Amino acid sequence: MLDKFKLVIITGPGFQDHDLVYTYYRSIEEGYDVSIATKDGESVIGKYGISVPMDKRAKQNITFDDLNEEKFDLVILTGGHEAPDRVRQDQRVKDFVSNMSKQEKVVAGLCHGPWIMISAGVMKGKLACAYVGLKDDMENSGANVIEADVVVDKNIITCSYYSECGKFMKETFAAVKRWNKGEKLTEPLVV
Repeated sequence: MLDKFKLVIITGPGFQDHDLVYTYYRSIEEGYDVSIATKDGESVIGKYGISVPMDKRAKQNITFDDLNEEKFDLVILTGGHEAPDRVRQDQRVKDFVSNMSKQEKVVAGLCHGPWIMISAGVMKGKLACAYVGLKDDMENSGANVIEADVVVDKNIITCSYYSECGKFMKETFAAVKRWNKGEKLTEPLVV
């Protein structure tokens, strides 16, 4: 068993502050080793002025070159339409997310974060929920989209809106624990 689960949050300029702040601090509270990845490891600023790294105790951001599926147990893709749209254009991120999914590690996205999952090609045939502005893209990716706050389909987790971050993180932590034990859901979980 791992001492600490290793999580990477991937983001860029214009991220949804609520998504990133909540997932970051909640994961630290849960005991995870959390890294934040930005294109060149640069500090970035969210829609409402929060910058990452967020505090003087925080690790420096890592670069997209540092993304390696062997180093992480979980990836969280946060929203804010600007950041995920920029991030999903980077092949390093798409390859990383795809490889995490192939290894059946947890790939979790909230609000517009699943745009990155779509571009990485991991949504086809998955049951998912989607933010209203992302629904068409999610359906066009081959996902089966339903109205829900959070959907867990094997190792893929989607969350429709940042106000549901609490439910999202609860299910994300549960999915990582299942993965660590070698357990799998036999049916998608809808919250």
